[in-house]
Amino acid sequence: MLHQLLVTLKKPFIKMVPVAKPHLECGANKSLDVARFCQQLEIHRPLIVTDKILVELGLIDNVYSSLKHANLDSDLFDRVTPDPSFELVREGVGFFNASECDGIIAVGGGSAMDCAKAIAASISTGKDVARLTGLLKVHRKVLPIIAIPTTAGTGSEATVAAVVSDRSAQRKYSITDPFLVPKVAIIDPTLMLGLPPQITAETGFDALTHAIESYLSRYANRTTRALSITAIERIFRSLPKAYHHGEDCEAREQMALASYEAGLAFTRTYIGYVHAIAHQLGALYHTPHGLANALILAHVLRFIAQRNSPILNQLAIELGFSGSEEFIARIETLQSELGIVRRLERLKLQDVKTIATQALDEAFGEYPVPEVMSQQECESLVAKLLPQE
Repeated sequence: MLHQLLVTLKKPFIKMVPVAKPHLECGANKSLDVARFCQQLEIHRPLIVTDKILVELGLIDNVYSSLKHANLDSDLFDRVTPDPSFELVREGVGFFNASECDGIIAVGGGSAMDCAKAIAASISTGKDVARLTGLLKVHRKVLPIIAIPTTAGTGSEATVAAVVSDRSAQRKYSITDPFLVPKVAIIDPTLMLGLPPQITAETGFDALTHAIESYLSRYANRTTRALSITAIERIFRSLPKAYHHGEDCEAREQMALASYEAGLAFTRTYIGYVHAIAHQLGALYHTPHGLANALILAHVLRFIAQRNSPILNQLAIELGFSGSEEFIARIETLQSELGIVRRLERLKLQDVKTIATQALDEAFGEYPVPEVMSQQECESLVAKLLPQE
């Protein structure tokens, strides 16, 4: 098929592109070390990119304390909203330039980090964010970014991508370039202790999806698959603990490490149909990304299993399951335990075809999926999420 041919032709090129790993700092209250990394990166006036809720909750206090102790001035851009839009990134660029900052500290979930990366890319290239969507449009060093995640899901602190939204077109786009990888990733589990159970569950499923789709990717190698396996095992072991016992610092740290490992894996291997469909649900209905992934994950895996995919069975066996069906059942059990719904109440029958079309368009020739999905198969899969009458 043409899809697989395009993926195969790109594989040697993808393997040649160097991708740096961020310097990782992990441990309780490690966010207090942020000033030291600013000094190492020669950031004299960082812009803190975050959202108002995190500021109100005091999750930026460690960053402020560290910078103040080091006599470093900073500015705050706290206007980040879920699924950062082109307009938000443009606003951030203007704020950065007016503040005369020279680096970025991104604090928050995937939206904050995506917004920060897009701001850095736009400033460093002098291009509007809308001109940077796609693969390798940045191709130059960007402003130094220090990423401090407050959720364990996106792995954006380790990836080459920033997802941005075109609200007028109701579409999500990815800016993908190795230069977007943050210089430093600081995992501080104390910042995640107050995370509500629902967000813990949904972001955890985002990390799980990254790890699984990375393992199944045609671009995967021994290193990325080892990262995927470790991440999945951590998630199965620690996500229920973090969900039921939100103050369990060890469980929070394990989930954050799993998210980071999955991020390292999929930034080399890309993603698959779960994300392609989830992106459409997010763009059209503003469905939280982790929830969208959780809704569709088992359905996509069953589609792959029905094709007798050896790689899915290999993944299941390597994780200690008897085969792909037992593995998928484990995912569905976890979904139920964490109170994640099985259907999307906002989904409309008349949107199913559009969602499938746009998902396949996003994946075509770009996502190295193990099995290729037809329009009819994709529509049938999306329809499984329709609310029951």
